[in-house]
Amino acid sequence: MKNPFFNLYSHGFARVAVGVPVCRVADPAFNAAETIALAAQAAQKGAVLVAFPELGISAYTCDDLFHQRALLDACEAALATIVEASRKLPAALIVGMPLRVEHQLFNCAVVVARGRIQGVVPKSYLPNYWEFYEARQFSAADNAAVESIRLLGQDVPFGAGLLFDVEDIPDFRFHAEICEDVWVPIPPSSFAALAGATVLVNLSASNIVVGKAGYRHQLVSQQSARCLAAYLYTSAGKGESSTDLAWDGQALICENGELLAESERFADTSHLLCADIDVERLSRERMHQVTFGHSVRRHKAEVDKFRVVRFPLDLTLEKSLPLARNVARFPYVPADPRQRDERCMEVYNIQVQALVQRLSASKISKVVIGVSGGLDSTHALLVCAKAMDRLGLPRANILAFTMPGFATSDRTLLQARQLMQVVGCTATEIDIRPSCLAMLKDLGHPYAAGEKVYDVTFENVQAGERTNHLFRLANFHHAIVIGTGDLSELALGWCTYGVGDHMSHYNVNASVPKTLISHLVRWVAETGQVGEGGSDVLLAVLDTDISPELVPGDSNHGPEQKTESTIGPYELQDFNLYYTLRFGFTPSKIAFLALHAWGDRERGVWPNGPHVVRNQYGLPEIKRNLAIFLDRFFRTSQFKRSCIPNAPKVGSGGSLSPRGDWRAPSDSESVVWLADLEKVPD
Repeated sequence: MKNPFFNLYSHGFARVAVGVPVCRVADPAFNAAETIALAAQAAQKGAVLVAFPELGISAYTCDDLFHQRALLDACEAALATIVEASRKLPAALIVGMPLRVEHQLFNCAVVVARGRIQGVVPKSYLPNYWEFYEARQFSAADNAAVESIRLLGQDVPFGAGLLFDVEDIPDFRFHAEICEDVWVPIPPSSFAALAGATVLVNLSASNIVVGKAGYRHQLVSQQSARCLAAYLYTSAGKGESSTDLAWDGQALICENGELLAESERFADTSHLLCADIDVERLSRERMHQVTFGHSVRRHKAEVDKFRVVRFPLDLTLEKSLPLARNVARFPYVPADPRQRDERCMEVYNIQVQALVQRLSASKISKVVIGVSGGLDSTHALLVCAKAMDRLGLPRANILAFTMPGFATSDRTLLQARQLMQVVGCTATEIDIRPSCLAMLKDLGHPYAAGEKVYDVTFENVQAGERTNHLFRLANFHHAIVIGTGDLSELALGWCTYGVGDHMSHYNVNASVPKTLISHLVRWVAETGQVGEGGSDVLLAVLDTDISPELVPGDSNHGPEQKTESTIGPYELQDFNLYYTLRFGFTPSKIAFLALHAWGDRERGVWPNGPHVVRNQYGLPEIKRNLAIFLDRFFRTSQFKRSCIPNAPKVGSGGSLSPRGDWRAPSDSESVVWLADLEKVPD
């Protein structure tokens, strides 16, 4: 028996598919066979929902043949073969066909699952302009006088206001609309989403003309974003009549504005498009965005028109089904170089603009900053330099201080000196060891008596002494202290209360995670935004181990005290932070996502998995580091976050400001998160 942990359905995902079969005009038996073949492929891949094109059983381009009884009878016979084939498939199918109801002909989406017709949805809007003449053959959904029909010996729900619940998957409720329905100002799917549909499906024929493919992209993406839903779009392909039109078979799957998958256009064979949608994420987005609920109330009359059809698919979770979806290792940093450069430019300018506003509003023209030669203070110094440029002030107004202590390495001290020189700030060096020794002596600390005792007090005396100097220097020079601590440190509580990585007059880095700061510094280096030799210094900083440099080591060539050996690798902890803060996912789901993004599949972590080997973190490492994150984030660190200084929010991934994104008690427990983590196998 496989562990359910390795099945994507255990974590709020659902695999969906769009089929684009080759068709023959007015040959329902052939079209049904192609449909069944694609449906079987989709079910084999683990899909629970498969959508096919508009009027795919008959073909869209039958024109007046739609009024021929022989064709309509053949379509119903073809539907019967699809219904029978569905008995063995753990998937719901949505097929398009013409259907006679009460002396009218409707263009319909028929939902079939487990040997039954679950419902029939007629098309609401019939285009009758340009190349379209649907009103010549069909009636619109509003013309229907019944809510139930007799079809293939079954009593079947009928109407545009049908929603379908797959009972095996929480929150998986889908709605079908047909082609033109999504092109109107208020598509039926908008009201369906307000009525609870998380998956919206469009059965389309949609001939191709120049520029239409791009517009479909916009249409589907925007509808999925507005509705906080997944949107499946299929269109007719090879085989439709070319009497006056051409067909490209474009299929799209989007989730909340993001394109997950797109089919090949102008394909010569039947093809299938699959994607894994995160149903839980969609539900959480709606819960978080309270205006979605306001819209439900405002449009209650339309919402109340919907009926829900529920049915099971009898899924099993004891099968290993890895995620077939891209999960970025660095969710705060786009993988595409062009998008990454755009992100860095935007974040950098948000930080600079915020600091410019703070200095302008306070009528202060100088800043004080501590420069350690490490990553965070380097980036904060770069932001200060650009802010001075924007204000038309000399960079000499940046009063930068490097303050070597008992554990400062030659490498970081040299980097601090070089960095201050290339930036062109007013650089000063203050040796804090004498004042730290005086403090340790006053405390009666063993180190003052010559003993090598490197405890927390020893570390914090140095950190506090630096901060004390910075604030007093700011008073003396009528300046403000610029903070350097970042989002990752705040999340993990890896900052000393009341000192430089926690407290300042204004902190430009507070909502920027460590992984993004490293890319920002690299971007500044690669784009040559610092003086001569500056890029080399920045690259050297990036190549330096992250360290508070508070505990002396055996070597003075580089940091001996390594932060990541205590709190875990930042690249993994930023991953954990993103999915905890942005979406509130359970630890077991975060571990599942991390394994997909970072897992070592070469050693069999993913049995039968189709993914490329990435030799990074195995499940034990993921689980161990996630446990560190959860305990520090939920139990030990909130009191530090509750009193952080002002700082600009830079991204939708969230911030930890108590005045903005995150409010939490300082004395909560981490037990429920750690308990959920125990679901993750060792």
